Amino acid sequence: MSSAKIALVTGAGSGIGRAVSLALNKSGYTVIVAGRRAAELEKTVAGGTSLLAVPTDVTQPASVAALFDLIESTYGRLDVLFNNAGMGAPAIPMDELTFEQWNAVVNVNLTGSFLCAQHAMRLMKKQTPRGGRIINNGSISATAPRPNSAPYTATKHAITGLTKSISLDGRNFDIACGQIDIGNAATEMTERMTQGVPQANGTMMVEPRMDVQHVADAVTFMASLPLSANVQFITVMATTMPLVGRG
Repeated sequence: MSSAKIALVTGAGSGIGRAVSLALNKSGYTVIVAGRRAAELEKTVAGGTSLLAVPTDVTQPASVAALFDLIESTYGRLDVLFNNAGMGAPAIPMDELTFEQWNAVVNVNLTGSFLCAQHAMRLMKKQTPRGGRIINNGSISATAPRPNSAPYTATKHAITGLTKSISLDGRNFDIACGQIDIGNAATEMTERMTQGVPQANGTMMVEPRMDVQHVADAVTFMASLPLSANVQFITVMATTMPLVGRG
């Protein structure tokens, strides 16, 4: 068992997940980094100390159960879950998407977040001291869609509902839940924005990006609050990106 604060980050093999894992670790957390790519998880682990890589497929109930069994048996508790694993579908008209493309996004973004939150709540309810915090990565697509993004946008809108439900259902058990909506963090996923991405009016435009460290700092702040206080929703974005007024 460990007396350190314990955090779990999903999708921790790159981008936002890696940056948040290292920021939480720097602020004193022992961090379990989960994701499907073992080699990339090991790169995250190499960036700090007291990080543990656990290859996990969040779409598979047995894989998620094994992850949380390991956390409980090794550390005895979980203080923070950052539900970050996510993916998108090809940016094509929604009537051209296959069922498999739709289902893949739903399974990772929504079902994966649900499964991890469900296990986290079970552990947080019974651990001593009781309670903990769940932070969901909502994305600004939880508010405003991009063209040809129905699966991603639908799942991120659903994350908002999941966040509210966790907040309500966890209230009597000292479980806090908040959501961070991120706009144009500079990661591999947003590299295409430097070449121009489609806009709602049919044009292409290069979009500004921000340092991913700002996202990591925001999540670390959310995690630092006592369980008597909660950041319910926060948006962190490149200041001049076309979100306000999109469409």
